Amino acid sequence: MDDSKEALRVGAAVRRRRRALELTLAVVAERSGLSVPFLSQVENERARPSVRSLERVADALGTTRVELLAAADPARSVDVVRSDDSEFTQEPRVRSLVRGHHQLHGTEFSGDHDAGREFQHRNDRLMYVADGAVEVEAEGRAYRLGRGDTLYMSGGVRHRWRATEPDTRVLIVAVADHIEAVESPRQ
Repeated sequence: MDDSKEALRVGAAVRRRRRALELTLAVVAERSGLSVPFLSQVENERARPSVRSLERVADALGTTRVELLAAADPARSVDVVRSDDSEFTQEPRVRSLVRGHHQLHGTEFSGDHDAGREFQHRNDRLMYVADGAVEVEAEGRAYRLGRGDTLYMSGGVRHRWRATEPDTRVLIVAVADHIEAVESPRQ
């Protein structure tokens, strides 16, 4: 693939990030020390920022150049992950349901999973029990979930969970941790 075409696609990632943060081009320009017309050209993929300029834009957007480049991955906008495509890691089996570096992340857990480790993620999570049953402790409360049940946890909730039946299968869908959650202003 032509590197210049791939590099230009960073503009869409910059625009998505800026809009997610509800920032104007003028604010990003002020924070980065770059001009509004130049930032507009970058976002519209009519200008290719230097490494230093991209670092300045990333700083202004509260992220990194690497994260912006990863978010600009033009390789896939639609992707199918087949059950035999992905390899599970060791027991308990864990496999990613989304390839690449995207805003949405999905993971499947199969087999035993104990509650020994506590988790706290920056962004929201949805847990869906496809088979079996789990116990979840979240913010000091215990929840029992069976097949077909879901549990939503907002970002920052401390939790741990364990499978309570053999052959339990849990799907977790989340906004990826590399994406900052941004609250919309209340009206």
